[in-house]
Amino acid sequence: ACLSHSKSLSDEENLKLFGKCNNPNGHGHNYKVVVTVRGEIDPVSGMVMNLTDLKEYMQEAIMEPLDHKNLDKDVPYFSEVVSTTENIAVFIWDSLQELLPQGILYKVEVHETEQNVVVYKGEETIVK
Repeated sequence: ACLSHSKSLSDEENLKLFGKCNNPNGHGHNYKVVVTVRGEIDPVSGMVMNLTDLKEYMQEAIMEPLDHKNLDKDVPYFSEVVSTTENIAVFIWDSLQELLPQGILYKVEVHETEQNVVVYKGEETIVK
């Protein structure tokens, strides 16, 4: 669940900014996350990195802190940060950066719906 309600805005401003997603009590989403890594291909394994390792990092960085959680109440990061899809992408990026080998993470995509996709590459956020 996410809030899409900023404490620093009036109810009217929240409704204008977040539209139908505005709800002070939160609402649920099923997000799809795509993580892209890049680097040299290991000549022995033929992979940039072991996919089993990547899945374990994703489990630790994404699933454990976020899956089936009320983001605004259960995830300390979102107690002060509005749980927009953009900010979720930043949270996932930062969490993965702590686990993955330096420089291997290329981008994080968070799909809120088929039409609403956020791509984060560490410095710039792209909304599709």
